[in-house]
Amino acid sequence: MGQEHRDGHIVVVGSINMDLVGRTERMPRGGETLLGSDFRMVPGGKGANQAVAVARAGGNVKMLGRVGTDIFGEQHIANFRDNGIDTDLVQVTPDTPTGVAIILVDNTGENSIVVVPGANNHVLPEDLETARNTLETAKVVLVQLEIPLDTVEAVVRIAKQAGVPVILDPGPARPLKEELLAQVDILTPNEHEAQVLAGEEMHSADDTRQIATKLLGYGCKIVLLKLGGKGVIIATPEGMEHIPAHAVNVEDTTAAGDAFAGGLAVALAEGYSLRNAVLFANAVGALAVTRLGAQSAIPTRPEIEAFMKERGVILM
Repeated sequence: MGQEHRDGHIVVVGSINMDLVGRTERMPRGGETLLGSDFRMVPGGKGANQAVAVARAGGNVKMLGRVGTDIFGEQHIANFRDNGIDTDLVQVTPDTPTGVAIILVDNTGENSIVVVPGANNHVLPEDLETARNTLETAKVVLVQLEIPLDTVEAVVRIAKQAGVPVILDPGPARPLKEELLAQVDILTPNEHEAQVLAGEEMHSADDTRQIATKLLGYGCKIVLLKLGGKGVIIATPEGMEHIPAHAVNVEDTTAAGDAFAGGLAVALAEGYSLRNAVLFANAVGALAVTRLGAQSAIPTRPEIEAFMKERGVILM
């Protein structure tokens, strides 16, 4: 994989949060107070995480989103620049706090998250007009659901009209209109998100295939159903393939999906086939769960390539 990956740009439209991460032995019950063992403040938000994942994986990335007029907003802008992310389309929203996510991580690596959107609620369709040329000339556009749905729909519509591939990471989970899903090139739900989108429960491998088929039936070209430690299902109208997960020591699953999305976008922008792009993204996601936090867990290109070499993953 060469250096040509800096050429075409990838646009990430989405949320920017400060993650306040606490570690605890187990999740508290209602009304219960537990002592935690660790606390970190880490830049996060699904949009920001994916932008950092793209940049660290070698992509030329432009972030479109909003921060508030507070210290968290300033820290985010500085962090984006430190990671080589273009911030021209990141706006500061007056009299509004930057989004915050309060995250608890237990000793099995599972997490529980409360998101307070703040400035993310002000990422509106009109913000896209000044960015229209940047969106229409992108190699890939990445979007998630931590900004208003009208804005997500507008992003998908602009990219679709320009023939730019759109990856929709449908988190946090919510039902979506078929008209929106029909315009999406690649949908990347995890198990919970897939069940919410399909309106069905997943208890077996047959259920998984059935839900993937139903999501394709809504009109998305490709569904990548992320099964955590069980890998990824690549579902297209031509058929399905299961890509197993890498066996790693799980420290924290917080940014695994965002790391996967960023890796996927980079590999596709570099011209790799869908299967190879998923193999690359799978490695990025696997590395991310071995570390605590969101952006602090996202690996760099040399780390990804070393991991793939060690695991015998060869991209043709």
